Amino acid sequence: MRNPNPTPAELEILTVLWQYGPATVRFVNDEQNRKRRVGYTTTLKLMQIMTEKKLLGRKRISRTHEYTPLVKQRDMQHLLVNKLLDSAFHGSPGEMVMEILGHYRPDEQERERIREYLDDLENKRHESH
Repeated sequence: MRNPNPTPAELEILTVLWQYGPATVRFVNDEQNRKRRVGYTTTLKLMQIMTEKKLLGRKRISRTHEYTPLVKQRDMQHLLVNKLLDSAFHGSPGEMVMEILGHYRPDEQERERIREYLDDLENKRHESH
């Protein structure tokens, strides 16, 4: 995957499109305004820049444009996690996980998912030996 380096505002737009699928600038802007005030022209300009950066695709439908993310959410998450891991945690996943769990208390369901994931990792490690 190319290194698109989205800004926080661009990531917010991508998140709307990943959640709802292809959409117009108006729809994305309306969704953004549910959380904080963002001007329509600001959203429009950002989405035009994102199209130039190949983060979004655009197609004309009637008198408007519909935008589609050109990067998969999972790929972007992977890129961002790796950047954070390298820059803030010296490449140590353990430090990163402990920092996250120390600040954001997972509920019981999340803790169970984490336990299952760790058990699966441990089982795979034993199977390979």
